[in-house]
Amino acid sequence: MFLKTAAVCAVLALMFVVYLAKYVLSKPQGTKKMEELSLAVQAGAAAFLKREYTWVLSFIVVIFALLSMLGMVRPDIGLNYQTGIAFVCGAFASALAGILGMTIATRSNARTAAAAESGGIKAALDVAISGGAVMGLGVVGIALLGLVIVYKVFNGNPVIVNGYAMGASLVALFGRAGGGIFTKGADMGADLVGKVEAGIPEDDPRNPAVIADNVGDNVGDVAGLGADLLESYVASIIASLAVAMTITTALDVGGASEYVRAFPFFAASIGIIASIIGVMYVKMFAQSNPQSALMMGTYVAAALAILGVLFYALIRGEAFILEGVEYGRFSPAIACIIGVVAGMAVGFTSEYFTSGKFKPVQKLAERCQTGPAIAVTEGTAVGMQSTALPVIVLALAVLGAYHFAGVYGIAIAALGMLATTGMVVAVDAYGPIADNAGGIAEMAGMDPKVREITDNLDAVGNTTAAIGKGFAIGSAAFAAIGLLSAFMLSANIQTVSISDPQILAGILIGAMLPFFFSSMLFRAVGKCADTMILEVRRQFRDIPGLKEGKEGVMPDSTTCVSIATQGAINGMLLPGGLAILTPLVVGFVLGAEGLAGVLVGAIATGVMLGIQTANSGGAMDNAKKYIEEGHFGGKNSDAHKAAVVGDTVGDPLKDTVGPSINILIKLMCVISLVLAPLFMVS
Repeated sequence: MFLKTAAVCAVLALMFVVYLAKYVLSKPQGTKKMEELSLAVQAGAAAFLKREYTWVLSFIVVIFALLSMLGMVRPDIGLNYQTGIAFVCGAFASALAGILGMTIATRSNARTAAAAESGGIKAALDVAISGGAVMGLGVVGIALLGLVIVYKVFNGNPVIVNGYAMGASLVALFGRAGGGIFTKGADMGADLVGKVEAGIPEDDPRNPAVIADNVGDNVGDVAGLGADLLESYVASIIASLAVAMTITTALDVGGASEYVRAFPFFAASIGIIASIIGVMYVKMFAQSNPQSALMMGTYVAAALAILGVLFYALIRGEAFILEGVEYGRFSPAIACIIGVVAGMAVGFTSEYFTSGKFKPVQKLAERCQTGPAIAVTEGTAVGMQSTALPVIVLALAVLGAYHFAGVYGIAIAALGMLATTGMVVAVDAYGPIADNAGGIAEMAGMDPKVREITDNLDAVGNTTAAIGKGFAIGSAAFAAIGLLSAFMLSANIQTVSISDPQILAGILIGAMLPFFFSSMLFRAVGKCADTMILEVRRQFRDIPGLKEGKEGVMPDSTTCVSIATQGAINGMLLPGGLAILTPLVVGFVLGAEGLAGVLVGAIATGVMLGIQTANSGGAMDNAKKYIEEGHFGGKNSDAHKAAVVGDTVGDPLKDTVGPSINILIKLMCVISLVLAPLFMVS
């Protein structure tokens, strides 16, 4: 029954995706120039994804082969080619969602600019949110339908089904890391040479790196974001199911076995319906205030998800027993609601520290008058300060969820936080579409009023992106804790005591990993940006009339796209390999308990570093935009130049390092869960 319901809701989401895609593609693209610019972005994005997924495919083949071989060497532990099949399905689902979302997003940019010219801000928002919702609803529809199929085919065997989450995690890590390196390498090259050295406007058609920058917005903030939250979404459901399997052995109340296994699927199904209604709310009731419309759509989806899980618990709920403690019929629903509320709180905390409407960013913009060193120092301080409240919220949510439903409640809270993933991703993916629309308006020489509209939408997109990153970080923490709990249960680990030297060593190693991982990503962005900067300088120097804007002289954008693509591919391989190999090596060297220690350490520092980097980068970005609005001297002032440098430093923090750390900790946790039978404590 619950599998059929989940499958129907997943198919409904995909049907809505088809409707939205047709709706977006029916809109005019504007002038011939706008169409050409949009096609250039589409070609660059498609080329990058093709090369990225070709490399990822090699990892998938190797891991599938290793799982199959393990089944022949150790048939007693249950890991075999079937786990490998589930793994491949998860990887395929993640890749498919990224391709689908980016295909429509890159076709929505010119259409959004054309809608802004013909119908104003409401028409532009309608196209942009429709394009973003293709990504959002595509993520949840594909993820849930794939999981239902794998669960049904393999009869819910957790050892096999866990492989689905590992496949999704693997593609998500490479998607986020590779996309983040691409977008920030291109962005830094475009900004430092274009705006700082050459003194030309942002998205100026003379700048060879502008097309690569627009491509990067899509591969990082659409495809990468979608893969990130798809992976969290799948991981939270699978963590709930893994814990639920332990509940079935401790039942003394009839019927609860199916209830605890069914609840994650029903919560995900309810979230899909709520997200569809939230998107329709934005499309139908958006007027002149896009931020209000997007926020209300998010609130509507969250409220419907809360009401839905309460209603389900009312009509189908049963008491259950876990680890000797009896929990009531509403316990999973309450844990789910705690997750929804905690996700909103973490998201809006991120907004407070990264939005130009509030004092932290306004104060940062003021400090930029002193110079770029102070801009970077203050921006870093804002991010560090921003860790306090989200961590307290997450800690209270963990305690509350555990109180109401034990370890199962923690996993369900993670799912609650992600129940409305369709709406969250739609609102977040809308931002890059609006940003691209502004770039096309600038490069195509459209009326300045069009750029004003797209800049307004883009500014709202920065706020919604900060909220989306808050959701991603909070859900990563919850999902990782849920996966860690499931791993400990699967590996038969009773306690994690710091008096055990192996566990203490594991905690120290785990605490180090997010920093070491981040250093590799920073260097990769730096190398990519360095090559990009040299190429942009070369073109300005060697192409006669380019810098002066001579008619008919065009930059070589293809070379810049190729540089960003190669830099991203080279930079993502080593961090990805680190995340994959660490659980395997530690499990064999330090055992299951030591591996649990590594996961504890990685979660603790990874969550802090993820929040800090995302919010530092967001604050520096929006401080620049706040100055560009006319504060503290406005554009081309000394404060603005300092803020541009700060934004350049902050970009890889918020769009490469922060999001990738989220996936690092989840990927290590889910690989540990899959390999738990191999390291099981006797």
